[in-house]
Amino acid sequence: MSARERRPVAIVPAAGVGTRLRPHTHTVPKALVNVAGKPILAHILDGLVQQGIERVVIVVGYMGDAIRTYCDRRYAGMVEYVEQPERLGLGHAVHLTRAKVSEGPILIILGDTIVHADYLEFMSGPHPVLGVKQVDDPERFGIAQVQDGFITRLIEKPESFVGNLALVGIYYLPEAAELHGKLEQMISKDIRTKGEYQLTDALAMMIEGGSRMKTASVEGWFDCGKPETLLATNEYLLKLAPRAPEMPGVTILHPVSIDPTATVTRSIIGPNVSIAGGAVVHNAIVHDTIVNENAEVRDIVLENSLVGENAIVRGGFSRLNVGDSSEIDFSGKWQ
Repeated sequence: MSARERRPVAIVPAAGVGTRLRPHTHTVPKALVNVAGKPILAHILDGLVQQGIERVVIVVGYMGDAIRTYCDRRYAGMVEYVEQPERLGLGHAVHLTRAKVSEGPILIILGDTIVHADYLEFMSGPHPVLGVKQVDDPERFGIAQVQDGFITRLIEKPESFVGNLALVGIYYLPEAAELHGKLEQMISKDIRTKGEYQLTDALAMMIEGGSRMKTASVEGWFDCGKPETLLATNEYLLKLAPRAPEMPGVTILHPVSIDPTATVTRSIIGPNVSIAGGAVVHNAIVHDTIVNENAEVRDIVLENSLVGENAIVRGGFSRLNVGDSSEIDFSGKWQ
């Protein structure tokens, strides 16, 4: 049976702490941070469901119980879990899945990255395929050098410029066993980059051993690892979502997502606003903002902001990054 005929298994590493998204990730794992009406992980899993992926292995670590609870409630029977007790890098995270998916085709998607791509096209050929996009800050990513349609070299987070074709967090391999073999070799010899076992390094070892890998350009790629990129992702995804219904006494400037259980009164909402379940927004002007579950926003003009779960924000004109269960009054002093 060919790799194309076998059903692929998706691997989603989601054990990261999300330090760049603090204070929100003090109380919520990065994969469950809300964007455009639902958690990052839900966007990933819904995309896999839409493209026929039936089995997913999620690597959990930091606040892994919250991820298990969320997925068991919404994706029962589809998702399995592997624990990463120590955060030793993406390569280490993927290697921990070997007991559940030791062979056959795999599709690896990072748990803090939303990718709009045709996964079936990724998996249509006999070669491994890595998703790439040209970036302005290549030092943050693994970089691919390509010649005649095939990858000649992979460099993880280069300190000097070697190219700007970045790996964007989606990898298809028609056979998992070869990758696991290189990861085992890398870990047993303690080969690390910047202190961690990198997936990029294992893929580079495969290329050096003769594996022929291709790239696929991914334009719909959204890094949700920082507040500013999370808000940019929210803006893009809202344009693809259904229009929010009209509400009495509320002016809605689309695109906007308002959960049916949220209460919004006497306000101007949008554009580019997500309001999650249980949130209360009253007498406010809110744009380019994410308001998370059960938060309260009153008597304020709010822009370019992230309001955490159960947070309370009142009064004034603000640009905020407010963590869960915080309270800030009109004077701008934390309580």
